[in-house]
Amino acid sequence: MSRKILFIIIMGLFSLLVGCKKNLNTDQAAASVNPAQIYYTQFSLFQEKNNFRTTNYRKGILIPINTAVTLQTMDANEAQLRLVDSGQTLTIENVPKHTGDDMQAAFKKIADLNKVDLKQFSAAERDAIMSGQVIKGMNRKAVIAAIGYPPITETASLESNDWTYWANRFNRFIVHFKNDKVENIVN
Repeated sequence: MSRKILFIIIMGLFSLLVGCKKNLNTDQAAASVNPAQIYYTQFSLFQEKNNFRTTNYRKGILIPINTAVTLQTMDANEAQLRLVDSGQTLTIENVPKHTGDDMQAAFKKIADLNKVDLKQFSAAERDAIMSGQVIKGMNRKAVIAAIGYPPITETASLESNDWTYWANRFNRFIVHFKNDKVENIVN
């Protein structure tokens, strides 16, 4: 096959893929919000002044995994939640350079229609998850349940043996894995 024909075929396939891609715009996202729907947090997160940035700082007040929330509104940059038990509002602010996600994808990592099954973790892991902490011996899934996803600007792949998180704007810590278990946490 000549290069010219191959190039035309590839460009045609690319055009089809781009033309078929469907993006949900902000108006469609707002229309799909159901305030009565209960979601559950998928990891223990910290909020500060009723705000959680997907940069995922580890300071403020803990909102434990499986906290029931309702989605009030969502736009391209943030989502407004209400904690079912307390009625507190919580703003989720997406920082795409740290998540690699749009607001909808970021929300899907933060909340789901189903609770996380904590029985899959050991008793020590469950205790750490509920307190938003990482301990030696945790598996990768338990670390995500305990403290969420590391910013992609510091941890390009979840397959990496070192996940870098920010304790706050100025301090970082590294969760080091060996054989898919936390070997140590370096401050």
